[in-house]
Amino acid sequence: MDLELEDKVVLVTAASRGLGRAAAMEFARQGARLAVCSRGEGIETAAEEIRKATGAKVYATQADISRQEDVERLVRHTLEHFGTIDILIINAGGPPPGNFLSLQLEDWEAAFRLTLMSAVYLCTAVVPHMIERGAGSIVTMQSYSVKQPVDNLILSNSFRMAVIGMMKSLANELGPKGIRVNSINPAWTWTERVEELMDDRARRNGTTAEQEAARITAEIPLGRMGTVEEFGRTIAWLASPAASFIHGHALFFDGGAVKTPL
Repeated sequence: MDLELEDKVVLVTAASRGLGRAAAMEFARQGARLAVCSRGEGIETAAEEIRKATGAKVYATQADISRQEDVERLVRHTLEHFGTIDILIINAGGPPPGNFLSLQLEDWEAAFRLTLMSAVYLCTAVVPHMIERGAGSIVTMQSYSVKQPVDNLILSNSFRMAVIGMMKSLANELGPKGIRVNSINPAWTWTERVEELMDDRARRNGTTAEQEAARITAEIPLGRMGTVEEFGRTIAWLASPAASFIHGHALFFDGGAVKTPL
C-alpha cells in the first residue's frame, strides 16, 4: 500500500530511542522528510542511523518538550528548515513508575509537564500553521493504560487519559479545518523503557526480568509483546493520507491485551 508519505514533513518528538525512533525510522522508509528531537545528545546518533538506513533528509536537534521555550524553538527551526509541517507525532516517553504513596508532589508536577503540557505546547505551536494550510495530521503516542490502568504506573495512568481527552476535543475542533487528530495506544512493546519496567518489577517482586515479561505475555492473546517495527508501520499508516477517514480515534496497538468492551 502506498501511504502517500513521499516528501511529507513529519515532526517526531522523543525520537532517539524506543517507539519514537521506530516511528521516525518508518516514516523515513516511506520517503518522508523528518524533524526529530530528544532531550539528550543521542538524537544525533539516531538521526544519522536513520539517514544511513533510508537516505531520508533528517533535521535533528536537542529539545526538552516539557519546556515551552524548547518546543517553540523546535517548531520554528523545523519550519525554517523544511518550510512546513504536514504531520506531528507527539511522543514524550513515560513518567517514572511508582504507586500513590511512594511519589512526591514534585513527581506529579514533573509528569504533568512531561505528559500533558508537552502535548499542549506542541499543538499550540503547530496547529496554527496547519490551520493556515488547511491540512495536517496529528497523532499522539500514549498507552493502553488509558483503557486498562497498569499497576505501579499511576502517573502515566493519570496524565495519559488527560491527553486523550484533549485529543478527542481537538478532533471536534480541527476536523472541519482539514486536520486529522488521532492517538495510538500501545500495550507492551519491547523497547528500552519496557526493559527498565521489567527490571523495576523484578526488584519489587523478587523475580527476574524474564519472569516478569513471561507473566505479561501470558495475558496477551497473541502470546507475545509487539515489536518496534510493527509499531512503526502502524503509526505511519494512521498518520498518513492512506488513513484519510480515520479521525478522533484511539487506536489500540495491544495484541488483544485490552479486554474491556469498546
